[in-house]
Amino acid sequence: MPRMERKEVDGKAQPLGLQGNNLLRALRPADFDILRPILQRVHLERGMVIYKPGDNVHFAYFPCGPSLASFLILFENGKSAETALVGREGAIGGIVSQGRLPAYAQSLVLFPGDFLRVEITALDEVKGRSYPLRHLFARYADCLLAQIFQSVACNAAHSIEERTAKWLLAAIERTGSQNIVVTQDQLASVLGVGRSYLSRIVQTLKARGVVRTKRRVLAVSDLPALERLACGCNEAVRRHFDEVLKGVYPREEDLLA
Repeated sequence: MPRMERKEVDGKAQPLGLQGNNLLRALRPADFDILRPILQRVHLERGMVIYKPGDNVHFAYFPCGPSLASFLILFENGKSAETALVGREGAIGGIVSQGRLPAYAQSLVLFPGDFLRVEITALDEVKGRSYPLRHLFARYADCLLAQIFQSVACNAAHSIEERTAKWLLAAIERTGSQNIVVTQDQLASVLGVGRSYLSRIVQTLKARGVVRTKRRVLAVSDLPALERLACGCNEAVRRHFDEVLKGVYPREEDLLA
């Protein structure tokens, strides 16, 4: 396995540049050194299903840089709805559970790129040797649960336009790009709405000069306007991350690191 480069800032391990994972960057060097030998860098392509509901979770994944994954609940009628969006601030699969458990939701790669992968049994072993590792992952699990709670409330209380703007902002924060590679079919699916409904929302945003559409791309041309249109749910989740895991949630200054 290629050696993972790192630097140290304020006594913490820092995988270099935007190719790192912010959650792992929060570890101090001694704890990162315990975990580093069992991490494997893998490249996952757009549209790859990491887990299907009922799959045994054998690996945990840490998205790096602009890589992005979504947790989706699948319904009997073929529709789906997103419950959480995970980028370099977090992890996917089994970081707090003991042993291999079945996945409940589908995990899908939305933005391709590098992920750091670790086998669950090996992760359990190193957590047994490091209280800071266990503590960090437990705090992240709290943050992920908060994001899911907020998503449930958002779906019930906010308009599709507000939710669309919120989702685009969350994707921009995590990928560092205002050109979001997503089809309207895909966006409608993660938002849990019909394609025609979502298309009307996108056309409205285009008419206001907020977005432009290209083939498989939604390009945000007026970020301040998008921020004004979005509900406050993304900001609420960010505040909780900052309180529980300060510095992990992506920010503008992260994009320039």
